[in-house]
Amino acid sequence: MRAEILSIGTELLLGQIVDTNAAWVSGRLADLGIDCHWISTVGDNLARATEAIERALGRSELIVCTGGLGPTEDDLTREAIAAAVRETPAVDPGLEAALRDWFASRGLVMPDRNRKQAWLIPSARALPNPLGTAPGWSVETRGRTLVAMPGVPREMTRMWEREVEPRLRARTAIRSRTLKLLGIGESAVEEALADMVRSTAPTVATYAKSDGVHVRVTDRDDDAAARDERIEAMESRIRARVGAHVWGIDDETLGGVIGRSVAARGWRLATAEGFTGGEVARALSDLEDGEWYAGGVVIPGASRPELESAAAPLGAEVLVVTPYLDGRAVVAVRTPEREEEVQLRYGSAAEARRRGALAALDLARRLL
Repeated sequence: MRAEILSIGTELLLGQIVDTNAAWVSGRLADLGIDCHWISTVGDNLARATEAIERALGRSELIVCTGGLGPTEDDLTREAIAAAVRETPAVDPGLEAALRDWFASRGLVMPDRNRKQAWLIPSARALPNPLGTAPGWSVETRGRTLVAMPGVPREMTRMWEREVEPRLRARTAIRSRTLKLLGIGESAVEEALADMVRSTAPTVATYAKSDGVHVRVTDRDDDAAARDERIEAMESRIRARVGAHVWGIDDETLGGVIGRSVAARGWRLATAEGFTGGEVARALSDLEDGEWYAGGVVIPGASRPELESAAAPLGAEVLVVTPYLDGRAVVAVRTPEREEEVQLRYGSAAEARRRGALAALDLARRLL
């Protein structure tokens, strides 16, 4: 399957924002074994956007568009798609009602211009977007699939993971399993898995990522049972060698893993941060199901007793603390069952924040 990514927005052409969406989507396509042949950017111009979509439909089986689904006059992706496939958009009553409910739940009246976000064309079905007001489109036309998603990264990634990728995965003969590791470097992982990295069915590849090292196992076979059996066998071999460092698989996040562990015990977790500056809280609070997270405090330069005292009113059973102690960065986690503290050394404040937050999350995961 040939795929193409089309990023829509004049702000991209002006360099006002960086197109992280295209890089993210291309990586997900690669995981599915879908070849991305082209990545293009076009501004908020109806004629040029229509031309870009027509060109994509002429050469690619899958076209993924991001951006241009807002309610304003310069949000023209729906209009461009409709023009390219020669169909007329119309307001879908169900989508309009859902949009009005979205605004009403926030005590607002929906502006009339938002009605365009309830448009559909005959060949499109809506992709839900609970994080915003812009539903996506999935269009089937002339043997092609065209997907349009919001440009806001958190809305786009959720829509892809929940609405788009599962359907694409069902149409491909390829499968991947990604193991996520911490506490070991990429070169050490590759050395430990040297014979497996040379495997061709399935393939095994290592990647250095912001949340540790990823090991991806990929195989392709029309016989799904045989393919999945090979992937599972390879996963077992990998875990036998580096399993102590594996903290999650596929789309799991450290925050999600920690949250499930805390919630399963009926506990709540709080954060009291010094040198990490709220990075731990951000990782834990940016989850849809976060009732287990009691909240956090950030006091740069505070000692551990000061941070623990400030977090005490939150009444959480689990506490993650990141103070400085004698010039060293410290991450500590306390649960009703045990407590552990680790001292770290980092060169810069920015590196301390990033890696310290990761170390704190991993320590919490291990203790829980």
